[in-house]
Amino acid sequence: MSTTRRHYKGKTYETVLLRRSYREGGKVKNETVGNLSHLPAHVIDGIRAMLAGRELVDLDESFVIERSLPHGHVAAVLGVLRGLDLERLIARERCRERDLVVALVVQRLIGPGSKLSATRRFSQSTLASELELGEVKEAELLAAMDWLLARQERIEKTLAKRHLQGEGFMLYDLSSSYVEGRCCPLAKRGYSRDGKKGTAQVNYGLTCSPEGRPVAICVHDGRTQDQQTLPAAVAAVRERFGIEDVVVVGDRGMLTATHAEALTVAGVDFVSALKSAQIRKLLDAGDLQLSLFDETNLAEITSGEFPGERLVVCRNPAIAAERKRKRDELLAATEAELERVRSMVWGPRGSLRKADAGKIGARAGRVMNKYKVAKHFELEISDGAFSFERKADQIAAEAALDGLYVIRTTCATSKLQSPAAVVRTYKQLKMAERAFRTMKNQIEIRPIHHHLEDRVHAHALLCMLAYYVAFELHLRLTPLLFTDEEPLSPTDPVAPAKRSPAAKTKAGTARTPDSHPAHSLPDLIADLGTLCRNEVRIGGAEHTYTRLTKPTALQHRALDLLSVKPAA
Repeated sequence: MSTTRRHYKGKTYETVLLRRSYREGGKVKNETVGNLSHLPAHVIDGIRAMLAGRELVDLDESFVIERSLPHGHVAAVLGVLRGLDLERLIARERCRERDLVVALVVQRLIGPGSKLSATRRFSQSTLASELELGEVKEAELLAAMDWLLARQERIEKTLAKRHLQGEGFMLYDLSSSYVEGRCCPLAKRGYSRDGKKGTAQVNYGLTCSPEGRPVAICVHDGRTQDQQTLPAAVAAVRERFGIEDVVVVGDRGMLTATHAEALTVAGVDFVSALKSAQIRKLLDAGDLQLSLFDETNLAEITSGEFPGERLVVCRNPAIAAERKRKRDELLAATEAELERVRSMVWGPRGSLRKADAGKIGARAGRVMNKYKVAKHFELEISDGAFSFERKADQIAAEAALDGLYVIRTTCATSKLQSPAAVVRTYKQLKMAERAFRTMKNQIEIRPIHHHLEDRVHAHALLCMLAYYVAFELHLRLTPLLFTDEEPLSPTDPVAPAKRSPAAKTKAGTARTPDSHPAHSLPDLIADLGTLCRNEVRIGGAEHTYTRLTKPTALQHRALDLLSVKPAA
């Protein structure tokens, strides 16, 4: 078949001819058998295919898609996991337990759920075939979790060597997740960070590298306080992981005076912050002068209250203004409630008119601390009388500390040269907080359904490993996410963080610079899941073959960023 095109008066005319070649008298000649130009394009393509020796089948009767399974998200997550050498990290040799653990980690990122649901979901994507899992039962998954827990120390030691070597800075923070059921020995009622008051929970401490990669996780019962978990975390890094030069970065609730002294004696440096009562003590002792902030937002001081420590005092005007606004609103709301009580007492038709002091006090008590500012009001209650006023001096004293925070560290200037470096190091705790958000929301560490203590430990370890992969996914896919690719690093570390102009444009238009829709990481993983692996059968053939759906431009870009090539 030959196709010719000619152009005439701005139009293109296409002619498709069916021709044959033959030899006559030693010469090759061509003959036009027919003009096919009038036929539809798909008929012409069919004739061309048959002439090439290909067999045509009836799509309705002979072409069957036997099975179509989501594959893109499995290929992406599993490819990154293998690129991180996480399989060998879990176990050097391949075995059934390792494959099940890897499947659980991947499933946490593509579609989290219970262990029972995982036995169904493995076969609802290509995950089961990629890892050659076959039929999986819940008991196998629970046994694989027990198998994984026995390897936790080796896994965490390897991660620590990868990411905590060098200056030895470690981020440490504690969070909690609520528990379903009443049989778990770790489940206790305590301070809930999930907002689930009155429910049993477990606490877990997470150790991260300075950039935010998870290194180790330790589970505690739900009543354990923040500061009680720190010594074990530091001991793990020094003794189990063999890293002697350690600098602990923790929030103000982690370090008590006793722990700070113990760390100093052990030769462990730390970066933390003072509580408001400690800051007030610095002011009262004259070690901290508010006049320092007339021209700057940052100053380094020393105090006899904290010998051998550097104190970096910061004042953030934006936080100060926000706290003043919020306090004024709460005071005004409390005054409005108390004014209603006063009208009940003094009003001619008030329900508390001429009531005894106990009844008036009971009514005032119901609203006094509704907005948590009762400490700023002075009440006078007697039989048939009620009045109140603000404690102006106390409010002013609290306002003086608005936006003020003090970072403490034992690090010498050889490790953290300037006060700005101390502030930036402390602010890296935001990465540990991001880890908790991802583990709770995307990976769904909560609610915890396990009743055995070891299973709770294994569940937390699984979720940490899933976040380890999620961190890398987020890092590589940043150009397609709402995340700022080039976050601005302000000269003043105290100033509020600001997004770059490119990130603002991305957020405003919801599109990336190369015109792809901007995504969150879970949404992008879900989009990759629409890239399917299809099992196709043609005619009555005994065998089937697989074909991938054609990747969209977004999927192609995402897979390029991950350096992953899905196999059919």
